[in-house]
Amino acid sequence: MAFLDDDFILAGPTARHLYHNVAKQQPIVDYHCHLSPKDIAEDRRFEDLSAVWLAGDHYKWRAMRAHGVNEDYITGAKSTPREKFQAWAETVPHTLRNPLFHWTHLELQRHFGIKLILEGDSAQKVWDEANQQLKHGNLTARGILKIMNVEVVGTTDDPADSLDYHHAIAKSGFKTKIAPTYRPDAALKVRLPERVKAWAKRLSAISGKNADTFSGLIEALNKRHDDFAAAGCLATDHGLEYLPDVSCTEAEAKSIWENAMAGKPATALEAEKFTVFIMLHVGRLNNAKGWTTQLHLGPIRDPNQGLLQRLGSDAGCDAIGDYRQGPGLVNYLGTLSGENQLGKTILYNINPADTALFACMPGSFQDGVTPGKIQYGSGWWFLDQEHGMRDQMNALSDLGLLGRFVGMVTDSRSFLSYPRHEYFRRILCDLVGHDVDSGRIPDRKEWTDRLVADVCYRNARNYFGFYSK
Repeated sequence: MAFLDDDFILAGPTARHLYHNVAKQQPIVDYHCHLSPKDIAEDRRFEDLSAVWLAGDHYKWRAMRAHGVNEDYITGAKSTPREKFQAWAETVPHTLRNPLFHWTHLELQRHFGIKLILEGDSAQKVWDEANQQLKHGNLTARGILKIMNVEVVGTTDDPADSLDYHHAIAKSGFKTKIAPTYRPDAALKVRLPERVKAWAKRLSAISGKNADTFSGLIEALNKRHDDFAAAGCLATDHGLEYLPDVSCTEAEAKSIWENAMAGKPATALEAEKFTVFIMLHVGRLNNAKGWTTQLHLGPIRDPNQGLLQRLGSDAGCDAIGDYRQGPGLVNYLGTLSGENQLGKTILYNINPADTALFACMPGSFQDGVTPGKIQYGSGWWFLDQEHGMRDQMNALSDLGLLGRFVGMVTDSRSFLSYPRHEYFRRILCDLVGHDVDSGRIPDRKEWTDRLVADVCYRNARNYFGFYSK
């Protein structure tokens, strides 16, 4: 069997049928990613392969550091883009059995038609061919989305961010729907007064509310929630270590916020209380508008103090956390359901030890009205590789309904990441196909074809309601 041939990952005849005749042609609904709205609005033409492929890619940075590449050739300002690319190319042969090896070559093939194996000796040829296409071909920000059949992109946006680029995209007539996603995580940094004060100043300026007061903060968050809705937003996203298992009164939240604005750091318990208050408030707003709440739970952020001091946050050194997730999830979901204000919610775990918990929890809060209302989300971050995806879908199948799953997201900053949807679809088809070929489920094409089309595309489109308004 040749590497990355047409039947890559597809081990049997049913898997091959499901992928080639069903999954392959489905449009992509990438409802959670970190692509730049500015790049899309301006239809950025990328300067070179390093700019579109290496800049901001924490996965590649981690692999290069593990290979012993000097930081100058990863994030340093002294090295050239070509030198950084050479360092990555020389790292690639050492990524065998890491998903980066598959992603790298899928991306080279699907975007550039380059079937060479990337290594040090082939780097110049790959660099020249890819750059020629980037400079003169259709591989601009919008062109890539069009070529990859991306129907929806959900970007990730702070309430203090301008939505001007989103409005410009909407007015441009671009066929791919670019929807903002409301992510208010910065409001929770009450243990870091200078940081949260700077953010409150930005929020005040864009909302016209005085967010340095507690009532002003709530008014500003509400105002921006409405502004995001007007720009086509249908979801929020929250990246937390865990949901705390505490309660918080409005008076307590007010005191915590005003102390932070006065320069007094919150205690650990106060920060937990404030997190619960804001999360419940946003959850209620989401339910009122029919939005989806996405909960990305579990990472340890910036544990490498040396790298944090040199490069700042988001340098590619985050890790899987071992926080206790169950009690806080029950507190959050249970409180909102008790108020009859629990809206559509997607749970994502980063720790594989929590897979069964996250797969089981949605079943306790379904409402019998909205199909798959509470979702166990796709394998995320350190789990968006073949084993993680298989484990997620097997746990969901065992404890929930795979057929109602809203499928894959890239969660990526790179426009070249869309072959990851193909990767996911091949794995899905192999799972289902194996069960058919081994007699575990009936050979009913109308059932299995529908399941694959739903998970690859239709469920996400219908769940979020991107085209219902």
